[in-house]
Amino acid sequence: MTRPILATIHSAALSHNYRLAKICAPHSLAFAVIKANGYGHGLLPVARALASADGFALLEIEQAVRLREEGFAQPILLLEGVFSPDELPVSADFGLHVAVHSPEQVQWLEQAALSRPLTVCLKLNTGMNRLGFVVEEAREWAQRLQACPNVAGVVLMAHFATADEPDKGIDWQYRRFCDAVTGLELPVCLANSAAIIDYPATHGDWVRPGIMLYGSSPFADRSASELGLQPAMTLSSRIIGEQQLAVGASVGYGMTFCSDRPMRIGTVACGYADGYPRHAPTGTPVVVCGQRTRLLGRVSMDMLAVDLTNIPTAAVGSPVELWGSQLPIDEVAAAAGTISYELMCAVASRVPVVVD
Repeated sequence: MTRPILATIHSAALSHNYRLAKICAPHSLAFAVIKANGYGHGLLPVARALASADGFALLEIEQAVRLREEGFAQPILLLEGVFSPDELPVSADFGLHVAVHSPEQVQWLEQAALSRPLTVCLKLNTGMNRLGFVVEEAREWAQRLQACPNVAGVVLMAHFATADEPDKGIDWQYRRFCDAVTGLELPVCLANSAAIIDYPATHGDWVRPGIMLYGSSPFADRSASELGLQPAMTLSSRIIGEQQLAVGASVGYGMTFCSDRPMRIGTVACGYADGYPRHAPTGTPVVVCGQRTRLLGRVSMDMLAVDLTNIPTAAVGSPVELWGSQLPIDEVAAAAGTISYELMCAVASRVPVVVD
């Protein structure tokens, strides 16, 4: 590696954050949600760090098969189910759990020739209005699935739209769910990261920690450190150049930043082609030589500029943290008007990755 940019994945932090989810939901099993390439952290590095997890949840059947081939034997849930009938025999052969959220998927199950029956998660729509059966039809669809020879068991599953917004809460969704499934006596899988932390009544048989595994807070009003979470990724680089600015000099494309005093700036080997948000404005926090400073001007494809005026020790080669243990990713995301999920998942394939 010659270009000094690096994403470091912290295995101990991933393990710590999963344990915290289990502490929050001590009576539930927990699917570690590792979709989107482990939220940008890498499917296998995350799975290996969480090798003792109760189960994993992701989207692509190819990734589920890869986990099985790597020796992971715990339940693996396909969160959106299968996308064609052809994936059902593969799911059966590799012992996967599949979500079922549409009449078409039920029909595929009923018509399939499988090596063994599957555990299915009946996805119910309690108000998110993305995927799932109308919650009031839960009993009908559960009974139909239970009658299917290709079904070994049924888990009731839903997703909360506002668990991360305390002013809105989830009472309305949870009440709809409970009213609809009363008497079914089936396992339940409801709680995402926010609900795991704030709504213990929803924990049920399985919970689904996602963003909290990666050391990011699901809430806007509570930091990851306040919740006891540890950052699972550090994006770092170095200063590769310096410039002296006179009063009125500009920085970068579009001249969006002009200095009001003499300044010293540093150019960092990181840009939007590496996954750093192009729309991050002047003032977005950056750490140089262990000291907080700010982004200046517009992010370029391969570079960004930072203020070194008050960091006299900074020079070409000095370390830069874009996010990580010194600078929470949530702060960078908030400054850029986005969420940490997007930043994690956007880290480009050209950025070298190491796992510690």
